[in-house]
Amino acid sequence: MNYILSPSILAADFGKLAEEIRAVEEAGASWLHLDVMDGAFVPSISFGMPLIQSLRQQSGLFFDTHLMIRDPERYLGDFARAGADLITVHGEACGHLDRTVTAIKELGLKAGVALNPATPLNLLDWILPKLDMVLLMSVNPGFGGQRFLDYSLEKISRLRRTITERGLLVGIQVDGGIGLQNLDQVLAAGANIIVAGSAVFGGETGKNAAAFMQHLQAFSAKKA
Repeated sequence: MNYILSPSILAADFGKLAEEIRAVEEAGASWLHLDVMDGAFVPSISFGMPLIQSLRQQSGLFFDTHLMIRDPERYLGDFARAGADLITVHGEACGHLDRTVTAIKELGLKAGVALNPATPLNLLDWILPKLDMVLLMSVNPGFGGQRFLDYSLEKISRLRRTITERGLLVGIQVDGGIGLQNLDQVLAAGANIIVAGSAVFGGETGKNAAAFMQHLQAFSAKKA
């Protein structure tokens, strides 16, 4: 299993965004988490296609695009053209989830479905084989810097058991309140893709990202 750090630029200093992204890439990160918020599905508004397109011209990182927006199927083609590699939509935000996932795949992109903390896993029962990744929110989405919800660990474990029992190759991404102090717990529960925002971009970005990468590599070696 590959263990991946996906730093969320939502917590980065946008005044020196290119420098911040370069720092996480030099530390060994290969993914970049792009939180798109519409002010309707979640309270905040973040950024959209123009910023992603600009970043795509400067970076070859894997663009992990998390759409926290209502009716995301309206914009899938736009995000694909902007440079997304993976599009994750919220199960709660889609009227026709299967149709939306199929549309992402038809664009040649990887597809993920995100679930809010209180959303049950059975929403995924029939769609799981079509997915490349499930994103489990471990905070209520909309704001950075929130505290990790402890019951998320059991939810991660249950999803990992389901994926294993069904013989599927689906990554589990966890987003919200993850730092070096609880990273191993999240990995041990079954996650393999970690989103970190303020824990990476708060302070010395390159040093923080390198510390996450070292933990992921050590965990992977221990599991081998």
